[in-house]
Amino acid sequence: MKAKLSNANISPKKMNLVAGLVRKASVVDALNTLKFANKKAAKVLYKVVASAMSNAENNFGQKREELMIEEVKVTKGQTLKRFIPVSRGRAHPLVHVYSHVIVMLKAGIEIQKPVKKAAKKTEAVKKTTKKS
Repeated sequence: MKAKLSNANISPKKMNLVAGLVRKASVVDALNTLKFANKKAAKVLYKVVASAMSNAENNFGQKREELMIEEVKVTKGQTLKRFIPVSRGRAHPLVHVYSHVIVMLKAGIEIQKPVKKAAKKTEAVKKTTKKS
């Protein structure tokens, strides 16, 4: 259950700041946090998390209340290289970095089998009597 966005028009450093807000959170809480965050990266990440949630609902039959964000990966994408002319015939480089975002979800409520504890064995102390 995942969603991927390639070459988002924002640097990975800025995207990773917002991604840190929603790591290991439930999907409903993450969407509420991203909806009201005042960052450009929040809007982009909101769409990716919503896409991953709808993938989980439609393809795997999961309920949105039970979904948790397992992992949010933000990596470096393409680099756009340009030059800005400055005085004396020189040029300064302008490097614009894009980012890739991968959101992986998991079912938050996992059914665990109860572990049976080993019963304590009590041995009765046998009293022995000596005949005289």
